[in-house]
Amino acid sequence: MKSLLKRFVKDESGATAIEYGLIAAIIGVGLIAVLGLLSTDLSEIFSTIGSGLDNA
Repeated sequence: MKSLLKRFVKDESGATAIEYGLIAAIIGVGLIAVLGLLSTDLSEIFSTIGSGLDNA
């Protein structure tokens, strides 16, 4: 029983998957925040382009 507990404590195979998951979550939250801030600017740019194409 003691060796089983020692082996369980030393096992780090799941730690890497958790770290990659956390990194992916942080990147996802960052992208959502940046796109939220840029959404009004992007809609203005596309409106300007659309107006230019209508007038051409």
